[in-house]
Amino acid sequence: MNSVTRRLSVLLVLAAVAALSVASPALSREAERRALDSITLEGRGNGHGHGMSQWGAEGAAQQGLTYGQILSFYYPGTQRGTAGGPVRVLISADTSPDVVVAARDGLTARSLGSQRTWRLSRLQPRATSWRIDAAGPGRSEISFRRANGGWKRLAVARGDAEFAAGGAPIRLRLPGGSVEYRGTLRSASSDDGTERDTVNIVSLETYLQGVVPREVPALWHVHAVRAQAVAARTYAAFERDQPLADHYEICDTAQCQVYGGYSSEHPASNAAVRATAGEILTEGGAPAFAQFSASNGGWTVAGDFDYLPAQEDPYDRVPDDNPYLDWSRTITDDEIERAYPAIGDLLDVEVGSRDGRGAWGGRVLEITLTGTSTSTTLTGSRFRSVFGLYETYFQLV
Repeated sequence: MNSVTRRLSVLLVLAAVAALSVASPALSREAERRALDSITLEGRGNGHGHGMSQWGAEGAAQQGLTYGQILSFYYPGTQRGTAGGPVRVLISADTSPDVVVAARDGLTARSLGSQRTWRLSRLQPRATSWRIDAAGPGRSEISFRRANGGWKRLAVARGDAEFAAGGAPIRLRLPGGSVEYRGTLRSASSDDGTERDTVNIVSLETYLQGVVPREVPALWHVHAVRAQAVAARTYAAFERDQPLADHYEICDTAQCQVYGGYSSEHPASNAAVRATAGEILTEGGAPAFAQFSASNGGWTVAGDFDYLPAQEDPYDRVPDDNPYLDWSRTITDDEIERAYPAIGDLLDVEVGSRDGRGAWGGRVLEITLTGTSTSTTLTGSRFRSVFGLYETYFQLV
């Protein structure tokens, strides 16, 4: 290259640099003009996607599969086993420190420390409500109330105490209403002894009668409801082997599985529980971790065990009334900028990686939010949680 050519090349480079320098404010202004007002997502499914799809079980039953075949598809490699005995369930809606129940025939209170039992309906036949509350360390106060009256002490029990009614339902008064439960209702001391929780102790089969109709419609296909009964029984047996706390084993919300007590029971789902009495799924002789969710969008997600594989699900999209078949959600720039103010004004949202299974390349693993100030990368699960999405199985449109 001669000197003239070399000088010309240098001048061209300098001119290009100058042009970029001059253009940068214009590019910045253009980026501001193109800032996103919102993003729209289209997705499938609802839940974590591990194990059985509840809508998939209904679809499989509609296609003629028995509950045993449904369970074998969603939990391959598991064996059949049995489980029974009691289960202790935290009643999370009772946020008060006491246990208050409606008076009824046959109601008793029992001290767990002394094993003494009080026949309450005989001792105070005019009482309308009964209460167990803490009465200092290691003691419980049993008190009653009549119509339009205040609380009056009946006795102080040693240790925790509980109500029972010989297997008949007991109406628990809650801050937002009341719910009936079978079994016993215990005022149970927390692990460190500083608080009291309301715990329902009930047989595993009776517990399931309050779970199954809260997890799936009781009038679904009989084999879908039976599959739910076995999965829920298995899940409870698994959790019971590794309890959440010293004084209860499982919760009553979707964090575990939803339980509504006697108030939620339905004849059809009770029949499904009876038809599968005691039946669970096992792995190596122990209860399997029989996870389930509402709908997997056509693909399950691999769990922590071999019997929870990632696999295509031909049944999840069979029921045309599945509300999670296809869904959409619009998220405004204000929502995103409030959640992540450091990014500035939102410019772009980009999916970084997916799991490679299903439509659009599968579930979102990483997603990046870019703004005028910076960008941030989130896991798909975090993005779902922050913005209240049904699933991480979605695409940007």
